[in-house]
Amino acid sequence: MPGAGERVNRARAPEVAIRPWGEGDLWLLERILGDSEMMRDLGGPHARDAILARHQRYMAADPDTHGLFAVVVGSEREPVGWVGFWETESRGEAVWECGWSVVPEHQGRGVGSSAVGLMLEEARMRERHRWMYAYPSVDNAASNALCRALGFELLGETEVEYPAGSMMRSNDWRLDLTCG
Repeated sequence: MPGAGERVNRARAPEVAIRPWGEGDLWLLERILGDSEMMRDLGGPHARDAILARHQRYMAADPDTHGLFAVVVGSEREPVGWVGFWETESRGEAVWECGWSVVPEHQGRGVGSSAVGLMLEEARMRERHRWMYAYPSVDNAASNALCRALGFELLGETEVEYPAGSMMRSNDWRLDLTCG
């Protein structure tokens, strides 16, 4: 049975759910952001102090302008990644931007697409912004395929700052949250 604040997708095995990011999820962020292979397309692994600062930002984030979630799988709700969206500006209007990451041993099994789908449902329910943007590296084939599969429209390539102080060549994907 889902816990408080969880959204569940039973359409694919294993059962995937998202739950609000919590104080005890620092280890998961360390696992994701500290892994050189997982961060290959995102500027490399983050230092411990940068990971702790990000976790603190997640914990302090305004729930009206952010949706930050742990991805959990199976009946035991094993944490295996994160998904999130936050308010930003694009093309002169307020929009949502999103991101996600799933640990390697759970990749390629539909966990990421299920979790991102649940995150998109959460953003739609808020009825705050029409557009959701994603900016995966042009070299991240899996994330770009996920955007395509979930109905995002490819607007072209762009440069985004990630991590802070470093520019990354990304694809500019946009999804109309009022459709679907």
